[in-house]
Amino acid sequence: EKPQALLVRQIAQQMRDVKAEGRNILWVGGPAVIHTGGARAMVALVEAGYVDILFAGNALATHDIEAALYGTSLGVDLNQGRGVEHGHEHHIRALNTIRKAGSIADAVEQGVLTGGIMHALVTQDKDFVLVGSVRDDGPLPDVYTDVIEGQRAMRGQLGNVGFCLMVATTLHSIAVGNLLPAWVRVACVDISPATVTKLMDRGSTQTVGIVSDAEPFLRALVAELEASGGREPPGANLQGEGG
Repeated sequence: EKPQALLVRQIAQQMRDVKAEGRNILWVGGPAVIHTGGARAMVALVEAGYVDILFAGNALATHDIEAALYGTSLGVDLNQGRGVEHGHEHHIRALNTIRKAGSIADAVEQGVLTGGIMHALVTQDKDFVLVGSVRDDGPLPDVYTDVIEGQRAMRGQLGNVGFCLMVATTLHSIAVGNLLPAWVRVACVDISPATVTKLMDRGSTQTVGIVSDAEPFLRALVAELEASGGREPPGANLQGEGG
């Protein structure tokens, strides 16, 4: 029972302040960003300069690519909200498409991948670190399968981070919270209040929590940044066309 609109407004202001300071905004995302239809808003944020680094697992990237190639996420049509015939195959086909291309960046360069969050990160020259788990399909060729190497890669991206948004991922959020210095401001967004509680209980006491599904939060954040005007990063454009 918190004033969600006010919290979103405060997060938007913190993002503008961090960019004005010349520091980076780190995002930690789970596949629910894609499942809930939040990719379009996320692409807009990437293209506007509000996403400098993305930490995620195999799933977010895989289902983002699935959505870009097939219009589905875990076989569910994102425009109609229902499963499609043979949709359960789509994420495996998406994985194999990227593996055939060589990497996510190679797929973008070859014109195989033309939309979505991962496409936007590549075309905007933003960094991402994907660290997998034992339950992953594939995984994508860009995914670290050695978690120690993956953790080193994540640590290597933290030097200039001034603000971190964690959206729809319990385990990745806690993992990144354990890596962040205490002075880095954190916003954790999840449909489950337990995620915010777990994060704070494990030492990330600087966290502000919002209980919300991913897509409504991302859409509200884009709307707030659009409405504020005047203080976006150079080249900001929040009218993203991502799938």
